[in-house]
Amino acid sequence: MPSVNLTRSALLIAAGLILPLLLHTLGAAGSIFLPMHIPVLLAGFCLGPYCGLTVGLLTPALSSLLTGMPPLLPVLPLMLAELGVYGWCGGYLYQRRRWPLWLALPAAMLAGRLASLLVLALCASALGIHLPAWSYAAAGLITGLPGIVIQLILIPLILKRVNI
Repeated sequence: MPSVNLTRSALLIAAGLILPLLLHTLGAAGSIFLPMHIPVLLAGFCLGPYCGLTVGLLTPALSSLLTGMPPLLPVLPLMLAELGVYGWCGGYLYQRRRWPLWLALPAAMLAGRLASLLVLALCASALGIHLPAWSYAAAGLITGLPGIVIQLILIPLILKRVNI
């Protein structure tokens, strides 16, 4: 990883730590607005799949250790899968496969959600989750709908602004 990508990854990790704290300070729930997802998606699209994966794994892990958000169990393993795949898939589809942004962004978001569901299906009882995977997924999708809309609007605007 070139040093410029290392620096940019660190800045995006910092943004992924600060944005949720700001929202919680303002009384907004992270599960609704999904503020950590934006820097991770930007890492994948701007820096490529491996930086995206790294930012996607380190951001929720550091946030959990430093702030307790997301909770270590049951949420952190699900977010590690989701955000890791967000970052990797976004970078892979957009930079390596040259998919258009309007297709790569929702595909990365869907892949991340599916990865989270896979972890949930494989580890639900170990994580203390006693709901069917479909109901857990539906609840997360409905709760996070404002954040999903924000991502679909904000990510293209930011990428256009930074000329990526």
